[in-house]
Amino acid sequence: MENLSDRYSPQDVETKIYQWWKNKNYFNADDKSTKAPYSIILPPPNVTGFLHMGHALDHTIQDVLIRWKRMSGFNTLWLPGTDHAGIATQAVVEKLLHKEEKKTRHDLGREAFVEKVWNWKHQYGERIYSQMERLGESVDWNRKVFTLDEGVSRAVRKVFVTLYKKGWIYRGEKLVNWSPPLQSAISDLEVVHKETKGNLWHITYPIAGSEEKIIIATTRPETMLGDTAVCVNPVDDRYKHLVGKQVILPLVGRKIPIIADEYVDLTFGTGALKVTPAHDFNDYELGKKHHLPFINILNRDGTINENGGEFKGLSTQEARKKVVAALEAKEFLVKVEPIVNSVGYCDRTGAVVEPYLSEQWFVRTEELARPARHMVENGSIRFEPEQWTKTYLHWMNIIQDWCISRQLWWGHRIPAWYCHRCQHVNVSETDPVSCEKCGDTHLTQESDVLDTWFSSALWPFSTLGWPQNTEALKTFYPTSVLVTGHDIIFFWVARMIMMGIEFTGNVPFRTVYIHGLIRDSEGRKMSKSLGNSIDPVEMIDQYGADALRFTLMAQIASGKDLKFSVDRLEGYRNFMNKIWNAARFILQNSAGLNITQDAVQNISTHDLSSADKWIVAATGKLEAEVDKYLTEYRFSDAANAIYSFTWHEFCDWYLEFSKPILYKGEGKAKTTTVIVLMETLSRVLRLLHPFAPFITEEIYQKLPNSKESCMMASFPTPAGDSQWLSLGSESAFAEMTLVKEVILAIRNIRGENQIKPSQKFAAWAVPTEDSAQKMLLKNVEEIMRLAGLDSLKVEERSSLSKCAVTPIRLADGHVDVVVPLEGLVNIEDEVKRIQKNMEKINKDVILLTKKLGNENFVKNAPEDIVQKDTELLQELKSKIVGLEASLQRLQS
Repeated sequence: MENLSDRYSPQDVETKIYQWWKNKNYFNADDKSTKAPYSIILPPPNVTGFLHMGHALDHTIQDVLIRWKRMSGFNTLWLPGTDHAGIATQAVVEKLLHKEEKKTRHDLGREAFVEKVWNWKHQYGERIYSQMERLGESVDWNRKVFTLDEGVSRAVRKVFVTLYKKGWIYRGEKLVNWSPPLQSAISDLEVVHKETKGNLWHITYPIAGSEEKIIIATTRPETMLGDTAVCVNPVDDRYKHLVGKQVILPLVGRKIPIIADEYVDLTFGTGALKVTPAHDFNDYELGKKHHLPFINILNRDGTINENGGEFKGLSTQEARKKVVAALEAKEFLVKVEPIVNSVGYCDRTGAVVEPYLSEQWFVRTEELARPARHMVENGSIRFEPEQWTKTYLHWMNIIQDWCISRQLWWGHRIPAWYCHRCQHVNVSETDPVSCEKCGDTHLTQESDVLDTWFSSALWPFSTLGWPQNTEALKTFYPTSVLVTGHDIIFFWVARMIMMGIEFTGNVPFRTVYIHGLIRDSEGRKMSKSLGNSIDPVEMIDQYGADALRFTLMAQIASGKDLKFSVDRLEGYRNFMNKIWNAARFILQNSAGLNITQDAVQNISTHDLSSADKWIVAATGKLEAEVDKYLTEYRFSDAANAIYSFTWHEFCDWYLEFSKPILYKGEGKAKTTTVIVLMETLSRVLRLLHPFAPFITEEIYQKLPNSKESCMMASFPTPAGDSQWLSLGSESAFAEMTLVKEVILAIRNIRGENQIKPSQKFAAWAVPTEDSAQKMLLKNVEEIMRLAGLDSLKVEERSSLSKCAVTPIRLADGHVDVVVPLEGLVNIEDEVKRIQKNMEKINKDVILLTKKLGNENFVKNAPEDIVQKDTELLQELKSKIVGLEASLQRLQS
């Protein structure tokens, strides 16, 4: 039996253990195993990325699930991969190219630039994998996938071509989010909305053929150059008579109609809306509805084009200034009102995103969305927490066609070729050599690439070998669970569901577990600008991976954001040290004993003390709780149950109960206690392993009769552990629970009355029931030893004068713990202390009563806050009653 070192050093253990796991192929799945499959496909981090706290949380949740299921006998697959991240990766390499060679991608040309990006990917693209290893992630490294790998690319082409031939992919001119510096369409997820100081310009539009005028208000006056209507609400009495007439567009002179639509908000601005269908998403819908012209005033680089007349060539910001100046000079500007409004910025370039009318490729989503809605409605896919089901279905009911083209060079190039002779568009899984329509060989491939989310939408099945019907696909699809954040339910989750059902005939996963964001200790979102970002690798270097993992899992509540603090991390590092020290103590005190598997198997309930039976019973309750919590995705409840049992029941109590036998016992009694200690420690380590894999593996391998690896050992559950748990006893559980409560009551009396820890004194335990009396009499010596008493009498005490009394409620009756204070404390000082305490509590009661009596507070405050305050008030009132009784006894 090996001993553990004096102190636990994560740095000495983690790398060594992880490499050993890899060498043993413990992470590897088996496509042909007869075990029940359990699979998770890792949401692919960007190839440009580093492990951040969001990854640490997301990945730890998945690793907990995979390790738990692996230990529970499943054939587990956790498949890793990275995303080519079109915009992000191209931007990184373009910056590098400019910095090192003072060149743009256009100087290199497409082929040479893409080759340069591949070189960068090979050099830096797998940094995040080494960081994932630091966190202890048990992914199947033999199966790692990249979204531009040949297999995924083949799947992407097949899906594109199939959808195109069904008429569900088409090319058309629509309004999209446009990033002028990138000169590309971007997704809504790549648009960051920020509250920005701006102005609301009130502008006069003259009515054609009349002296009348109509005033509109806009935050983007430069877009008026593309106005094609003014819109008012049909019930607005101010403008009813103007509907059907025309205004003369200031600075441009073009006549545009006044139209009516209920969309217009009567209360915003002047109630009259300028309509620019080519440069505003709401106006775009109005333009389609009312058959208005679409006038694009922007070039691809965001400058004003020829439709902007005298403002041609200016940037939008320059044009805004010049347009406002011209309006003012010609007396069209009525007033300028400062406002704060939400402005969309490109998250890659920081530039303002422009709604831009351009030719793009789209997926027609209506037919794809129908079965994707149905599969969630009928429970084939379940969201956890359930509240996100409503969000998903809401989005699916208002789904729009999906813009899938990007004006980039890095990514899956759209498999469409234009014929120079007949202009036919050839869409094919393989590169065509001639036009399928006219036979001409002069073809040019579409220059656009696909949105990164297109390949990501195929991730659950493309990573398993689809379109081939591979053994991996047959075994592990549909996958078991998807773990992700709520921000990409629509952008990724919904699209995976649509594509999975369409191309495999089945859902991509059974459960979607949605977690919240990680915030700092004050609840703020982590960001570089606030300086509150935390590097998980630095935390691992300082505190160890297990402490970080446990900190995250002990705090995560279903769907809610998590406040991360280094103080908590330090606390859970201390927990790891507590386990290490307990294991070291047990191993040291077991030296010389031959604990064979036969000895464990042959132990009987008659060999066990009440404390032994109690800890076995308590272990069974813990196993049941953890199994239930993990099944219900209640990770923090599972982690905290293990923490509480390990720290308190096992270390604080059972080890203390065991010390007299370990130090002075011999023969079978000592061997039995050591066996119970070892077996309990083994179960604690296995229950804890999914949360803290490194320390549990290191300790587990030092135990006698342990399997080769903790991660391959069985996960303890009441069903699988019935033989050992049969040694436990509910009566022993009740007995030792009472013993603990009596000891705690005496310790609390010592603390409240400031009696020195070394001071021994007499105490009484006064039970109302015979059963409790028997339990206490059986454990008098144990109570005296652990409570620091010189005597304990289990009998009535004639007088409670000058005594501290703590009642312990039982299922039947109660036990009063009595400590005579005379001679131990200054009674007069104690009376003053209690009176001062009562005064403070009474003030708190008055404040809380007033607060809860305020109807506005009760009506508007969150329900849990009101509940918490109500419970606190009851607790304070109970304390007052107890203190009054104590005061009465001291003064009698």
